[in-house]
Amino acid sequence: MSTFVVVGGDAAGMSAASKAKRDDPDLDVVVFEKGEWVSYGACGLPYYIKGEIQTLEELVSVTPEQFRQKRDIDLRTGHEVVDIDPDDRVVTARSEGGETRQSYDHLLIATGAAAVVPPIDGVDIEGVYTLGSMTDGKELREFVARSREESPVEQPDRGPACHFLESCEGAVGIVGGGYIGVEMAEALAANDFEVHLFQRGDRVLKTFSDATSESVAEHLREQDVALYLGSEVEGFEGDGTVEAVRTAEKRIEVGMALLGTGVRPRTALAEDAGIELGPTGAIETDAYRRTNRPDVYAAGDCAEAEHVVTGKPVYVPLALTANRHGRAIGQTIAGNPTEGGGVAGTAAVKAFEIEAARTGLLDHDIARDAGFDPVTETIEAKSRAGYYPEGGTVGVTLTADRRSNRVLGGSLVSGYGEGAVHRSHALVGAVTERITVGELSNYDLAYAPPFNTTWDPILTAAKVLGGKL
Repeated sequence: MSTFVVVGGDAAGMSAASKAKRDDPDLDVVVFEKGEWVSYGACGLPYYIKGEIQTLEELVSVTPEQFRQKRDIDLRTGHEVVDIDPDDRVVTARSEGGETRQSYDHLLIATGAAAVVPPIDGVDIEGVYTLGSMTDGKELREFVARSREESPVEQPDRGPACHFLESCEGAVGIVGGGYIGVEMAEALAANDFEVHLFQRGDRVLKTFSDATSESVAEHLREQDVALYLGSEVEGFEGDGTVEAVRTAEKRIEVGMALLGTGVRPRTALAEDAGIELGPTGAIETDAYRRTNRPDVYAAGDCAEAEHVVTGKPVYVPLALTANRHGRAIGQTIAGNPTEGGGVAGTAAVKAFEIEAARTGLLDHDIARDAGFDPVTETIEAKSRAGYYPEGGTVGVTLTADRRSNRVLGGSLVSGYGEGAVHRSHALVGAVTERITVGELSNYDLAYAPPFNTTWDPILTAAKVLGGKL
């Protein structure tokens, strides 16, 4: 019997384990996970902290018991793999019961990513949090709970004791204006905290277009989030617990601080085993997610992927990529070699009452380095028919290559529910399939007054950019 060993029990690891076992029931599948949680939606943690999701268990897609009993996977939680020997094809795991050596025929490294902790004075003070795990989410939810009045409020249609309804007070600081920073600004402001968001760069959501970032920043300010752009945090102050955030210009008193400064791939285990990293600092793989060591694969937030526009390796730690690449590896292990596929860097974010999405290549410097001559146009158009009683506007930024007219990327922003995110799917197709701006303008997109205008904002943007080209 062949043995498939997986290191890491979240999206990539459990997708690979499940698919391999489903396609080859005779395969012996062993998964080592150092924590207690597996197959969970970390992207839902801000909404758990906000209170829209009541328990951590709701974020779990498949429980450890279901993996063991229904899928016949040997899942070993509380086991940290501390060594990989690719020559002897053995991994060593450590648990409370001691060390375990497990041989393998195929190995997947899916060790994920860790929250970046920048070298800031006082970063180890109590009350300075990160949000990179279920444990982090639990601790932040408990902080919110401690900040409330004692008595819970009954709300029958949401179940008893919905603690999130109690108001909080005091100031909190968020360091970083990316996805976590923006989503947590909403989560904490919704609980009546005074939110201060510090961003070292000159705009939030820096991978989105300038126009989208500006719209999000303006809306954050409208929601009373104190936004400090171009403001690098130099330190945290406090006697035992955090009391203030310090920049070169200001000292803001806070009762809690959250680091949302990105993530880094967990690669130490792979490096120690002689597995090569790529130019991004994540594990290098080929199209089938194979590393430089025989029968060793890597996927998820610890590994690189190929960008569909540039053809170059990128590090884009997102959930769909991890699940898709894990599933492909499972098929390959089961005897059906399957490529994991490239990535376009597609992402979406909700900020209070607006939504934003992006895909492809937007940064002109990166585009030029990849051999393109980028041209960008931004338009604003109605989200629904003008005579329809509801609706708003959609801002669309579209970037294309001047020489080939190829669509390189796009960024959209609208009111929440007005379609920026769902409209971005058309751009994902255009970017992935190397469509020209003219071809995009001829897309047969759906129209009905409650959902759209005759000319969808995507089509309008393509027409305007086509004229500029």
